Amino acid sequence: MTDVDPNEHTVDELTDELETIDDADELQTILEAERTGQDRATAREAVHKRLEAIGELDADEAGASDGVEEGTETEGEYEETKETVGEEAEGEEVDEADEAVEDEETEPDEADVEEDDGLSHPTRDKRHVRALADGEYADMWVFCETQGGELLDVSLEMLGKARRLMDQFTDDYDDEERVVAFLMGDDCEGLAEECIAYGADVAVYHDDDRLERFLHKPYTEITSHMTRGEGTVESTDWREYDKPRYILFPATNNGRDLSAKVQAELDSGLASDCSDLYIEENEVSNPVKTGEPGVKKTFEKVLHMKRPDFSGFEYSTILCLDNPGREFHPQGASIIPGSFDPIERDPDREGRVIEHDMDLEDDWFRVEITEHDQLEAGIDLTGHEVVVCLGRGIADDPTEGIELGLDLVDAFEDAELGITRGIVTSSYQFDGHVEEYSKEERQIGETGQVVAPELYIAAGVSGAVQHKVGMDESDTIVSINTDTDARIRDFSDYFVEGDLFELLPRLTRAVESGVIELEAMADGSGGDD
Repeated sequence: MTDVDPNEHTVDELTDELETIDDADELQTILEAERTGQDRATAREAVHKRLEAIGELDADEAGASDGVEEGTETEGEYEETKETVGEEAEGEEVDEADEAVEDEETEPDEADVEEDDGLSHPTRDKRHVRALADGEYADMWVFCETQGGELLDVSLEMLGKARRLMDQFTDDYDDEERVVAFLMGDDCEGLAEECIAYGADVAVYHDDDRLERFLHKPYTEITSHMTRGEGTVESTDWREYDKPRYILFPATNNGRDLSAKVQAELDSGLASDCSDLYIEENEVSNPVKTGEPGVKKTFEKVLHMKRPDFSGFEYSTILCLDNPGREFHPQGASIIPGSFDPIERDPDREGRVIEHDMDLEDDWFRVEITEHDQLEAGIDLTGHEVVVCLGRGIADDPTEGIELGLDLVDAFEDAELGITRGIVTSSYQFDGHVEEYSKEERQIGETGQVVAPELYIAAGVSGAVQHKVGMDESDTIVSINTDTDARIRDFSDYFVEGDLFELLPRLTRAVESGVIELEAMADGSGGDD
């Protein structure tokens, strides 16, 4: 008999009790009581570890006892973390069945063995790489993408958001952590210094003339090497942790590609296409995260990553939380361009610029661009104070509709014209130069550009989900439509019922005359025309 009833203890408490027991029979009694009671995987594992510690169970027997094949893992069956589990609370009950494990393996009959053609089981040799446990994590890293020797606007936007987040982090936790910019390219030291001016505390760069254009393999390998703190002492002595706490990528074509590959290499998760971020603690009762049912656990310093749902009308907040014995870091996100504002450039701002050291394998550059054509610069709708977007409402006279939209654009100091996918895929006939404004490069939406201007004017736009994703972060949305049931009304700040062919000229005259200014339209205080 034993005085220890495992069903009266949390796993942490039980683990402490087990440390005082050296009798194998007593430990076996506790194990049986656990199996017939709550049957917690983490509690059983704690008993197995104690039996192993006193020499009554070897490592192989411990693995077999829980029915977990070596080299694999079953969610929820991990060793306890060092974090304290809070007060008992209602939690989801989880039934876990013990798997039967035979004492001896038997060889299958030859007739039952299929010839391995190398194709039938493509993942046979694939093994999950367990994330670093009890690691040290710090800082927010930001991938600063470049193009044509310049930092993309979204890179500066992410640096600004990271700066504000980590300043708040210092206030909330009395623990100063840094913003770390990282980039790579050809002759990019100067850009690293620009990252300091825009908010980074440290800028790590890798310079190689072969990195002038984005390449999947070398960019992934370099980023993984940087974030793990690998390299020479000179390039790593500024940090004392295993991996970044957080990492941000731009939700551009290259950024989406790199973010997925790097987070997989670092054995963590990714929230894609985010439009907002904040850091705070989070309490959960999911037994996969707490280690046992019926308890709550508080995770601190959690990056909350907000992104639009596939519906386009709701938002989800993604969390990257650890499992017992398994840590998910860095907490990663890709950021929609235009979601944040950069901070004001400060050329006198102090920071540390680090040149990353790593030998790049020639095999990573098997793909070589021998020649290319330089396309004319595309239309960038981001970064403007005003965006005027036209939809299928121009169908009665497509040419005049585009011209009216352009007139309104010209009335503002900083505006650009966008269109919906409905115009791009239509068979509308446009006269003269107007046709160039109907191309895909001006499309706004899920498969087009994502914009977040101070003022977004949607004329003749129905408000499809795919379009909403591309403009929902705009500060003020004004829509013009003859259909009062148009979906865009649901997410507009101001809805004007009427024909765009009548209303756009009136709006243009009002802006030109100064009766309505941008600030007045944004707060709804503009005059009437």
